[in-house]
Amino acid sequence: MSKVKIGLIQIHCGENIEHNIQKTKEKIKETAKKGAQIVCLQELFSSQYFPQTVNVRNYDLAEDVNSGTLDEMGELSKELGIVLIVPFYERAGAGVYFNSAAVFDADGECLGITRKNHIPDGPQYHEKFYFVPGNTGYPVYETAFGKIGIGICWDEWFPEVARILSLKGAEILFYPSAIGSEPDYPELSTRSSWEKAISAHGISNGVFVAATNRVGQEKDMNFYGGTFISDTFGNILASLDDEEGIIVQEIDLKDIEKTRNILQFFRDRRVDTYGDLLRKEAFKTTSMQKGANKMLVIK
Repeated sequence: MSKVKIGLIQIHCGENIEHNIQKTKEKIKETAKKGAQIVCLQELFSSQYFPQTVNVRNYDLAEDVNSGTLDEMGELSKELGIVLIVPFYERAGAGVYFNSAAVFDADGECLGITRKNHIPDGPQYHEKFYFVPGNTGYPVYETAFGKIGIGICWDEWFPEVARILSLKGAEILFYPSAIGSEPDYPELSTRSSWEKAISAHGISNGVFVAATNRVGQEKDMNFYGGTFISDTFGNILASLDDEEGIIVQEIDLKDIEKTRNILQFFRDRRVDTYGDLLRKEAFKTTSMQKGANKMLVIK
């Protein structure tokens, strides 16, 4: 089976967590009824985006992997026969919290958890206060409907994440997100850049991309939505604007091989020249290298 239907859900979260969960469950059922086989929820789907502020009481929002919420989602995935990606705030131990996503297969089995690796910190995005950098690496899940990889929000901006997941066999990259206004730059919308940067991963890796975002005003932040699915050439196949809604889009996994046979990025990689990527500090060109570079200039 090469054709798969992807479902993405974009909703506005209120202050009542139980209401958010029930609302999401209804949207999952609606998405499955429209034929979706793999469904992805938005980042931290059950609550409003609490990292807007620094408040120790928000640690109480975290759940362990055996929480009732995840149990309910696993049962729902089994009932509907869908693969379900459920982002949640994970309590892993005393004082250790992750921004995570659980993956349930179509039989309700939890295939594993991806923990967010890149943790941002900035005005109204105070995530370093709440989340430890992930320690699960970049797992790829072989589901009933295809091989998938997950990057959570800030992870989606880093091309290294997409490349690793793709090299490990992922056919669809899912990016659950919570992104919107920038308080220091109220006139700026990053929506267009967000869509371009993430869909470009599809081009450079020959994979499908599915990014879902929350939408609407939450306290001092406005989330712009823009949930979308793009193909192996980065073309937007389906998208939402700044309102609640769902997307169900059929894709053909055979397009991956076709694209890679045209754009041979994997074949032509020069991994022996990429050592500088492992340096945290900025690379500085030495005077000797500058001289060597001048010698290479053809006049």
